[in-house]
Amino acid sequence: MTFPNIVPSRRAFLLGGGAIAAVAAGGYALKPGMIKADSRFTFDTPLNIPAVDLGRVEGGVRVFDLDMQAGETEFFDGLKTATKGINGAYLGPVFRVRTGDVVRMNVRNTLASDTTLHWHGLNVPARADGGPHQVIRAGEVWSPEFEIRDQAATMWCHSHLMGHTAEQVWAGLAGLIVIDDDISDALAVPNEYGVDDIPLILQDRRFYRDGSMPYEVSMHDQMAGMTGNIPLVNGTILPFLSVSTQKIRLRLLNGANASIYHLEFEDGRAFHQIASDGGFLSEPAPMTRLRLAPGERAEIVVDFRAGQNALLKSVAANTGRGMGMMMGEQSPQFDLIEFRPSQDLKPSADVPARLAEMPVVLATDAVKTRHFLLEMGGMGMGMGRMMGGGSGFTINGQEMDMSRVDEVVKLGATEIWEIENAGPMAHPFHVHNTQFRVLDRDGRPPAAHEAGRKDTVLVDPGETVRILVRFDHYTDAERPYMYHCHILEHEDAGMMGQFTVV
Repeated sequence: MTFPNIVPSRRAFLLGGGAIAAVAAGGYALKPGMIKADSRFTFDTPLNIPAVDLGRVEGGVRVFDLDMQAGETEFFDGLKTATKGINGAYLGPVFRVRTGDVVRMNVRNTLASDTTLHWHGLNVPARADGGPHQVIRAGEVWSPEFEIRDQAATMWCHSHLMGHTAEQVWAGLAGLIVIDDDISDALAVPNEYGVDDIPLILQDRRFYRDGSMPYEVSMHDQMAGMTGNIPLVNGTILPFLSVSTQKIRLRLLNGANASIYHLEFEDGRAFHQIASDGGFLSEPAPMTRLRLAPGERAEIVVDFRAGQNALLKSVAANTGRGMGMMMGEQSPQFDLIEFRPSQDLKPSADVPARLAEMPVVLATDAVKTRHFLLEMGGMGMGMGRMMGGGSGFTINGQEMDMSRVDEVVKLGATEIWEIENAGPMAHPFHVHNTQFRVLDRDGRPPAAHEAGRKDTVLVDPGETVRILVRFDHYTDAERPYMYHCHILEHEDAGMMGQFTVV
């Protein structure tokens, strides 16, 4: 199999530049390429900042209208790319709610195929989860109603159709959800949306010279996950952001299908992580590099100096665990976005030393321990299904089966879930309907930035991660929630299970 030439960037395409993605051995997969900010690759496009949708209040319920729709997006000047989005051609707005709101999400499927919409990170009834069991047929409207029970956080929503999640998210069916509460209102952290509070949805896509980005999966892509050679930030290629304040808050989402981003600034500057998947940490965590896996979110506060540009990039990184080729493909090298501070920056308050109260994590609180073994086996780790067998992507030796409930959990019971990765690749493990706490990695306590509330945790090859899990609000003996790898090709291939809360 061969691929057409790949477009390296908006500017390079217009200049007639050639492909930058190297074709891997065998000619069937593309390795992530590196885009450098030099004379050929310049940050000449303002960052697209998604509009905020506050919904409307009807009878005490905050109502949102969401159209799952097909469209066209001009990633490159003069070229139209077929995409999908929520209330737009690619991705969606930021749906903004408050803790305690009762919301109704009117999700209308205007696509030609089935879809779903999952509220990733939110604590919701199983009937409203938006997973594989809540299919929205073409032309239908699904209107789940639920209370926002989570604390202030950056969540997201995305398609979760059985066997087609990866394809639909690749096309653009995803968007952010921001939750506010009284604590977040009172904290002296940057909070003016679009000025010093900026969402960054990080993705990578594979473009052809005609501007198309079809979801064409090789056997290698099935095994390693679908990656691209062009980075997108909020759907923008090589964007810049004009900065007017001394500090800005970046709400980071890894919305990629498979790539694990190792984020740092080119000049090595330090920054503070203030929140993880489920909201604020107890105190800011200083760092110079942040590893962000598919599905994970992090909020960081960055300092800028007047007139001194700063470049955020994803660097190659190998943990020393697992298969070198695949680990390299999981951590692509990209220049992502350039920040351009003005000459007259508005002063910002210092980041508070304390952010939120975080209950102490005690393994002794658990009444039960469950073990989840993640494996990539079978015929060539992904080729088996194509040859009439299983995919080889399993949890506890089993591929996902919609008719089988794998675990039954008691309401209000604190449990330890022990996640063991026996495969050659890192797997981000996501659990629906909870914000868990990381107990340890191979017996070591979590780093400060992983000590808060999370719904997705990256498990390295050969590693065992223990998390403390609890489900407090909803029971449903018939409708299950999911747990799965958030490398979407692995999820679609069977690395997913189901549990009910009773």
